[in-house]
Amino acid sequence: MHRPLCACVFALLASTAADAGHWPQWRGPTNDGHSPEKGIPSEWGPEKNVVWKFALPGIGSSTPCIWGDKIFLTCQDGTDGLVICLGTDGKEKWRQKLGTGKVATRGDEGGNLATASPSTDGKLVYVFMGSGEVAAFDFEGKKVWQYNTLEKYGPYAIQFGAHWTPVLHKGTLYACVMHRNAQVILALDAATGKLKWASDRFSDSPKGTESPDVYSSPFIWENGDKALLIVHGNDYCTAHNLADGSEVWRVGELNPKANYNRAWRAVASPLVTPDLIVVPSCKKGVIVGIDPNKAKGLIQPGSPGELWRIAKNSTDVPSPLLVGDILYVFREASTIDAYDAKTGTFLYSEKVTEGRNRGNPLFVDGKIVLVGRDGTQAVVKPGKEFELISKNKLPDTFTSSPAAADGRLYLRGWNHLWAIGTK
Repeated sequence: MHRPLCACVFALLASTAADAGHWPQWRGPTNDGHSPEKGIPSEWGPEKNVVWKFALPGIGSSTPCIWGDKIFLTCQDGTDGLVICLGTDGKEKWRQKLGTGKVATRGDEGGNLATASPSTDGKLVYVFMGSGEVAAFDFEGKKVWQYNTLEKYGPYAIQFGAHWTPVLHKGTLYACVMHRNAQVILALDAATGKLKWASDRFSDSPKGTESPDVYSSPFIWENGDKALLIVHGNDYCTAHNLADGSEVWRVGELNPKANYNRAWRAVASPLVTPDLIVVPSCKKGVIVGIDPNKAKGLIQPGSPGELWRIAKNSTDVPSPLLVGDILYVFREASTIDAYDAKTGTFLYSEKVTEGRNRGNPLFVDGKIVLVGRDGTQAVVKPGKEFELISKNKLPDTFTSSPAAADGRLYLRGWNHLWAIGTK
């Protein structure tokens, strides 16, 4: 398939999903933080452009998925994991318990049972809970199947709990289980939960380091009839065949061996697009731009598949965002950095929120929405020069990413789900 035709088909599919009012997965219809929704307000507050707010029974860092008039999200209520379905009118339709347990975490870093985000194909909703369960529910709340990763690949040994959001692709749910006792990627049949394959993922990280603690999530790279599973963490970003999990290529020197950081761990996930994959690291380390159409073998600095390598100031938690030819890195320390996506050339860095950030940036209705943990939300105009459109504030704690569907912006806090809009 020629690239222009592929791009048109890709755009048509994304547009169709958006027109139907859908946000089917963690980072939107095309899983890159973009939404084609229109009419999203630039300003909001407790008494302004809040259509409704729903009081949640417990905390969570997962982003809702939305299909038509239904919203699905997860919560941790005490030691119970919950799956909740709301209507787009803000009223609860059903809730189901999925798993129980305590997450070993420090302070309020956002590690909880409800950290991974649900996804849907319009038939079932797929959920991973930090207690180890992967499950599918129908839209009426009936559990269709369940697969326990803790029993298969546990016990979990990871500092801030399991965060891995599975990725759904053409009837298969791809997941990773990556902690100090296991480094596994797997594929489940989305209709039945039956295991299709499981594959160990190799790393040469030294024992006793933090690198095996992986908090990033897998993504699907597609370009025409080509598709790969992209997995990030434990010192590498790797690409795998969808049929069996075998490795195709890997990006190295994310945690440079000459100056190895034993506290290195991947939280931010890569940005995956047809012609560019942006691989973050952590702790102000490198950011790497990869041409996935040329990538092969071990990709080191200077390899043909590498487009550029930014030496420092990687995001630590939020994932990158691409708008046009500009790459945006929303750093956890309240700044947004901009780079030329073709060359990696630095453009600007500006403070936009207060305190720490956990949620990923969203591009919607011609603007970038940035959600700070303390309830500050900034709206920025994309471009080579920084331009702040507005700064808003809601009385809640936010560690999830924003979602948009059917003309509304949805902001999930620890206390409420907020529906922002003019209708």
